[in-house]
Amino acid sequence: MAKGSSSFHYHNRKICCIINPYAANKKWKRNKFLRKYIKENMPADIIDDYKGKHKTIQIARELSQKYDIIIAAGGDGTIADVIQGITEAGMGKKVALGVIPLGSGNAFRESIGIPRSIRKSLQIIMEGYTRTIDLIDIEGKYASFGSVGATAQVTLENLKNKIPGLLGHLIASRLMFTFPRKLQEVELIDGIDDQENRFDRKILNLKAYDCIIGKTNHFGYSWKAAPMAKLDDGYIDITFFETSGFQYFLLFPSIYLGSFQKTQKHFKAKKVILKGKDLPIQYHGEGLGIKDTIKMSIIPHALKVITSKKKLNMN
Repeated sequence: MAKGSSSFHYHNRKICCIINPYAANKKWKRNKFLRKYIKENMPADIIDDYKGKHKTIQIARELSQKYDIIIAAGGDGTIADVIQGITEAGMGKKVALGVIPLGSGNAFRESIGIPRSIRKSLQIIMEGYTRTIDLIDIEGKYASFGSVGATAQVTLENLKNKIPGLLGHLIASRLMFTFPRKLQEVELIDGIDDQENRFDRKILNLKAYDCIIGKTNHFGYSWKAAPMAKLDDGYIDITFFETSGFQYFLLFPSIYLGSFQKTQKHFKAKKVILKGKDLPIQYHGEGLGIKDTIKMSIIPHALKVITSKKKLNMN
């Protein structure tokens, strides 16, 4: 097993499942067979009276003091809120996070080896293999992926329009054609460049169209946005795109598969500071607004996650 990996017997554990009933166009509310299956096959206390983002964080923070396993059933936003609550409570290394993919994009579940199938995801939770992963502190939000620039602007637009699922993302993506490259000063501290050279501090001045930040590899819908990110290597993985919107569109198939990223400026660092004007930022598909200065730092070995057996020794 990888460093930080283990397994447990769920029979002796207190388990709670926090469900977002509005995820994926109210999938939980619409599908009575899904509700019946999960309730019959998962030995957990179920909370499905969703009352918003801040309440979910509060609930996760409180429950992490009482339960051994907290399962987030929803999309990446729900998972982000549960992670936030667990981490704020200081229980990231003690409470195991499980995932049931009820969302539409489901980027986090893919990166930790959880299948789309509800049945198979429940089976993985019951098998009880865990590993401890790093998180990124992005302006006080604990995350495994995010971005600054064009993709973040799409996220902000999609959240504003409130059109669910892939359709909403596709409609919002029209903004990427006209999104400008923005002047940025980037400070990287304690890192490694794309030639494997280590440095204490590096300053970059560039015009970036997008900046992908990752500990996990994927954005939603299986987009391999951060192919070189590692779950527990102790570094923030950061890639800068200096293309135009039109070039980005033409290259998107190779960007989606993660190959074009390997041709762009790429670094790993323990702390990153971005300075510019009106920089949009998102994490886990959640908007953090527009900022002129963005600070990020690594939190090593921050969160215990339930994963598939084959993922224990991967990435």
